[in-house]
Amino acid sequence: MKTLHIASTEIALDFDSAIKLATVIADNLTGENMLLSWYDRDRDLESPRGVSECHEGCPVKGFWDYGLNHGAELAVNFDDGRFVFCFQPLGEFE
Repeated sequence: MKTLHIASTEIALDFDSAIKLATVIADNLTGENMLLSWYDRDRDLESPRGVSECHEGCPVKGFWDYGLNHGAELAVNFDDGRFVFCFQPLGEFE
């Protein structure tokens, strides 16, 4: 999966702002897409809910593994994992 790392500490993004920005980025880079999974470290929330339950002690987080195994090809990662969004392009993505 290609990952775009964004340092946003100077603009104080919250989750809602980060997901909007990640969606715009994914739209521009991949065209039509679907958000498959995400992680919010501030609130320790993920989607799909509970995917990390079977990843206790594993180096790979459940939301990341889910994205990889369901066709995600682009991850937008804010502030070293504070917010991460995994997108599946619905067309070709290079």
